[in-house]
Amino acid sequence: MRVSVFGLGYVGCVSAACLAGMGHEVVGVDVNQVKVDLVNDGKAPVVEERIGELIAEVVRTGALRATADVREAVMDSDISLVCVGTPSEPNGSLCTTYLERVTEQIGAALAERAALAEEAALAEGARQRGRHTVVFRSTMLPGTCLNLLVPILEKFVGGTAGVDVGVAVNPEFLREGTSVRDFFDPPKTVVGELDPASGDAVLALYEGVPGEVFRVPVPTAEAIKYADNAFHGLKIGFANELGAVCQALGVDSHQVMDVFLADRKLNISPAYLRPGFAFGGSCLPKDLRSLVHAAQRADVSVPILSHVLPSNSDHLQRAVELVERTGKRRAGLFGLSFKPGTDDLRESPLVELAERLFGKGYDLKIYDANVSLSRLLGANREYIENRLPHLAQLLADSVEEVLDHAEVCLVGTRDPAVLAALPHGEAPVIIDLVHLPDADARRAEPGYVGLAW
Repeated sequence: MRVSVFGLGYVGCVSAACLAGMGHEVVGVDVNQVKVDLVNDGKAPVVEERIGELIAEVVRTGALRATADVREAVMDSDISLVCVGTPSEPNGSLCTTYLERVTEQIGAALAERAALAEEAALAEGARQRGRHTVVFRSTMLPGTCLNLLVPILEKFVGGTAGVDVGVAVNPEFLREGTSVRDFFDPPKTVVGELDPASGDAVLALYEGVPGEVFRVPVPTAEAIKYADNAFHGLKIGFANELGAVCQALGVDSHQVMDVFLADRKLNISPAYLRPGFAFGGSCLPKDLRSLVHAAQRADVSVPILSHVLPSNSDHLQRAVELVERTGKRRAGLFGLSFKPGTDDLRESPLVELAERLFGKGYDLKIYDANVSLSRLLGANREYIENRLPHLAQLLADSVEEVLDHAEVCLVGTRDPAVLAALPHGEAPVIIDLVHLPDADARRAEPGYVGLAW
């Protein structure tokens, strides 16, 4: 394929060189003439493992060249990769100035190319070129492409994205220092496609590259990059804070983490990494409090660990606010124990939710097949008597009793009996706390609200 790559920084330079190494005909574009000259001399404008040798080879064979002329690059390519920087503004917001500028330039060049092609089409035997595809690899917040860049592109092209010009988002997962290796052996390939033909054009670039491919809507592709980087930062911060606490307590933190990492069932796994309701129970809240208290006693600052419980409480409050927005006063709650298959109510987020709603004056009915006041014993009974002393009058005997009562139902369980009975439509309003199995279908219904999806 004939490819133009805009921006010859770490991402653009590596992308251009690696694509050229795969056999594509690549032209790199940058406003910095020094970078352009370096590439044309067969030298890398960035320091990266293997990049120097690779650029020297692909420039020597003619597979890669560079220019500062946007028009020339667009005219000589069928797909453009935008790899310009998106730095932070002083207030932390994303700077999209470079993205907007290069989108305008590409759009103007494509408009000129289309006009020239129309003239050429009048000549006998003229060959029509295929649709150009603009692919954004720069990191940008969800909505940036569709709400900001596509309108700019359409304005300058004078056509419709997805019809006259292809558009896709293709986030990169390149680590500085190992980016060439990461390009040829990525953890995944993500293509946010405006239309299938745009996605096909991107995938043709990476033919032969290993790893799983995900074709998703454009905003999803934009969000995936942020999910990855936020989690990477969280993991590093978590490990460092835990290490500091272990050191203060005289424990070998690396030995602790070796055992922690060996658990691939719960720790390094998809377990708990699904948006849902707040956590609770007799272990997680208690142990987080204890660990944070131990850190404070040792004068160790652990801002990540100390904010886990407040974050959990804020997520619970979101559910309360969803109920308040409905304007309804008769509420139903399905589920009360802290997790399915148990009657343990200790520090259950659903108990906390019921307590907050009851305290706000909601007329509340609760159903949980596993919870019977007469069977609660010991610490479990003591906890609920302290937190929700009116539980006896709130508990319903059946799913139907709750549905008959409620104008708004909060679903905090995947009990098959509850799932089978949940109605569709506007009434009652369904507030989904667990991502119901038919959540995707229910999203189109006016009476359905998901907590975090």
